[in-house]
This record gives sequence, C-alpha cells and structure tokens, in this order.
Amino acid sequence: MISRHTIIEDNLTGPEIRALLEEHFAGMLANSPEESCHFLDFEGLRGPGVTFWSIWNDAQLMGCGAMKEIDPAHGEVKSMRTHSAQLRKGAAAAMLEHIIATARERGYQRLSLETGSTPAFDPAHALYLRYGFEYCGPFADYKEDPFSRFMTLAL
Repeated sequence: MISRHTIIEDNLTGPEIRALLEEHFAGMLANSPEESCHFLDFEGLRGPGVTFWSIWNDAQLMGCGAMKEIDPAHGEVKSMRTHSAQLRKGAAAAMLEHIIATARERGYQRLSLETGSTPAFDPAHALYLRYGFEYCGPFADYKEDPFSRFMTLAL
C-alpha cells in the first residue's frame, strides 16, 4: 500500500504527467480500435466540467484520474491510470476513493464510467466492482460497442 501520498488537482503541464498520459493514450489504442476509444486528450482533460488529478508519493508520480460532469447529478470517471512502475501499491484505489468522495461532495447522485472490454482491462473491472460499481448500459452519448464496458455507482 501507499505509505505516503498526495493527490493534487493537476494542470497537465509537468513532464511526468504528460508522459503518463501519452502512455495511457497509447495503451487505450493498443487494446481497442480507435473508434472504440473514448479517452479525453490533453485538450479534453482541460475542458469545461472536467477535473484532473495526479497522485504522488513524495516526488514520484503514481498515477492519475479525472472526473467529468455529465449533468449536476451525474459524474463520469475518466483517465484512470497507474504508472507502470507503481502498480499494486494502492494508487488506483486511493484515486478512485478521492473521485468518489469528490462526487459525493458535489452532490452527484451517480458516478459512471466507460472502460475497455478486452482482458487488458480486467484489473480495472475488478477495482470498480470492489468499490460497488455495477455493469450497466451506455450512458450520456455512448453507444453499445463490443469493446466498451459501462459501469455505474449510485451515491
């Protein structure tokens, strides 16, 4: 588990976070067809209604996550990624707990997400299920897609 960590609202300008997001984008495209990838690029992560965070252990970047407001009662988890050197150290769980707590503080009634369906995404599915997310149909502007899994959590 993480011995000491800090989660900060991140402006996406640091070289470490930019490199992690480039790895994230490449990983999504390596595991799903481009038309089935719904990640937010740098511009999208700076867009209205999106809050982006990074998680650090001292000066070491551990991972990132974001939340997009779909409407005043519904948020979406975006850009969850753990640095490959930091896997299984609790960063993803800590980030997800932070996103869920922030969603509750904002008064959201529901938190949803879209993720991939290939075996590369199995660890993500397990994490979300452990935190009470359930599989659901498409939400917001998403459409059914064999490369997508949709999950939701009532808050």
